[in-house]
Amino acid sequence: MQNMNLYSRGDKFFVKINMVLVALFTISTLYPFIYIAAMSFSSGFAATSGKVVLTPIQSTLAAYNVVLAEPEFWRSYLNTFIYTIGGTIMSLLIVIPGAYALSRPQLLGRRFWNLLVAFTMWFNAGMIPFWLNMRDLGLLDSYFGIIIAFAVNAFNIILLRNFFESIPSSFEEAARMDGANEFQILWKVYMPLSKAAIATITLFCVVARWNGFFWAMILLSDESKIPLQVYLRHTIQRLSDDEEFTTTLITAPYSVETVTAAIIICSIIPVLLFYPFIQKYFNKGILLGGVKE
Repeated sequence: MQNMNLYSRGDKFFVKINMVLVALFTISTLYPFIYIAAMSFSSGFAATSGKVVLTPIQSTLAAYNVVLAEPEFWRSYLNTFIYTIGGTIMSLLIVIPGAYALSRPQLLGRRFWNLLVAFTMWFNAGMIPFWLNMRDLGLLDSYFGIIIAFAVNAFNIILLRNFFESIPSSFEEAARMDGANEFQILWKVYMPLSKAAIATITLFCVVARWNGFFWAMILLSDESKIPLQVYLRHTIQRLSDDEEFTTTLITAPYSVETVTAAIIICSIIPVLLFYPFIQKYFNKGILLGGVKE
């Protein structure tokens, strides 16, 4: 860190203001997670009465006992892993070759294809035509339908395309002199040099798939195939509509709020465990993928 004595009085004031703003932003970011964690470990009455602010009140594991004892919870958890892993792999299999093709200067109609991909970021057919298309293709209420329907994201393709374009052409020329074809150039030259960008795209895909809710709720009617986020909604609705449970809230060791918080905590643990392994590539991938030389 540079010596603060080298800064003018105005610079020092600016640095201190920035530090305060960063601290406030960090607190505002962390507090929702701390609040949900405290809620999940609190008693049902304490959570319902609004006593939980920062730390658990009347600490108990009752909410987690309820959640972890449900077979439907574990089934939805497994479904979420299937949609996340399968969907991410499918996305990478489409996005990487697509971005590479769009980055090639020799691609016939390259400008048109790039504009066509960018066009889909702002305009689409709409909800009802999309649902009708999924129905006509026989992809409703199926694992493969959820995996393939959202495999392509125009932003990810453009981000990775920009990264490919920033790689010096001398690498490709050297590979061609050695007799490499397009597939070998992509696999042995561009992909090893693009680990940061691919890791960033992977993170985007994983988070989007893991948090997928709306279309899973629309396209899946089979309870055995719903992901964790849809299960969370069903659980909230079921407990809220349970009149017998509602009349015993004062004495119950858990409530709708604590069970909801426990499911949320369980749902974000895999993402928290996955993120540190890929975070070191994240900033680099965003910078190099978003800036062209």
